Amino acid sequence: MSFLSANFASLSQVCRLGLASRGGGTLIEADVDCALECGVDFLNWPGSPDYLSRAIAGLGQKRERVKVCVQFEARSAHDAERELDGILRELRTDYVDVLTFYYVEARSEWDEIAGPGGALEFCRRAQELGKVRLLGLTSHQRPLAASIAESRLLDMLMLRYNAAHRGAETEVFPVTQRLGMPVVTYTSLRWGALLNGTPDDPSGFAAPAAPDWYRFALSHPAVTVALMAPMNGAELEEDLTVLRDARPLSTEERERLIEHGKRVCRHAGQFP
Repeated sequence: MSFLSANFASLSQVCRLGLASRGGGTLIEADVDCALECGVDFLNWPGSPDYLSRAIAGLGQKRERVKVCVQFEARSAHDAERELDGILRELRTDYVDVLTFYYVEARSEWDEIAGPGGALEFCRRAQELGKVRLLGLTSHQRPLAASIAESRLLDMLMLRYNAAHRGAETEVFPVTQRLGMPVVTYTSLRWGALLNGTPDDPSGFAAPAAPDWYRFALSHPAVTVALMAPMNGAELEEDLTVLRDARPLSTEERERLIEHGKRVCRHAGQFP
């Protein structure tokens, strides 16, 4: 099993470990350059100006080998046109590789997006013009995401998946694998909870480090890219060690991670 690349729909080969930005961290543009030099070429930007958008805007000739995914909030065609124009200006690019309709959590939201005058209508036109290459959906609602995937109106899904939240294995992945649809996953660390112990841990147990949890996510063949979202350079450097460790998880390793995931799920609150 290789952690270095996977077929990503109509795009070229991509690194299966992607980089996403989040608020509150101390990463800078140079950290993005470091990730790119290590082979990362899938960048997920949430839409607010930050170090990642500045790094993308400054890619220059590197832009063609980097896949840029943007979270897209518009629900109507009118708002979609305005939002996409702003994205292209901010990123100083003529196109984005992936737009995902951001956090679609109810059927009514999808009906608005996909209905007459909805954002999907505009984004399809943008695809025809070459401004967008793939369209996707980001959601916590697994049955909804699977149903939308079945409609074949989209090219990919972005979902939460980790050892504490494994519902996608039965509710979504069988659908996307049958359709040949790429899946990008986030929260491999369950917002850091998987890095910590629980009251139910066996004696002498030490919670695995971040690279093990990325290896867990990437061990599932339905996962095309697993996103890391480090807060600082030290975390990024640790996460990137995954690219140098392409060992598949042994049965024992996987079971150990799953058991800790179950304990975290019991003690770290909701989000099944």
